[in-house]
Amino acid sequence: MNFTPTGSRVLLKVQDQETKTASGIYIPDNASQEKPQTADVVAIGCTVKDIKVGDKVMFAKYADSSSVKIDEQEYLVLRAKEIIGIFN
Repeated sequence: MNFTPTGSRVLLKVQDQETKTASGIYIPDNASQEKPQTADVVAIGCTVKDIKVGDKVMFAKYADSSSVKIDEQEYLVLRAKEIIGIFN
């Protein structure tokens, strides 16, 4: 991939949402189209310190982000401050 975010931005690959809950209830298509909140970090800008490539992160539900398509794959670019936390 030939893309590096600038400054404090992070490139995220959004994970697919579950369409079925753990108890077996199916989530309707229109309800599952909300913006996902977890993603894998693919690339980071030069001023990002606490986040590494490969981290699984949670970001704000209504984060100010830009959707970008690179090599036929959808990604999100957002500022690192929009990331709430990192999964262990």
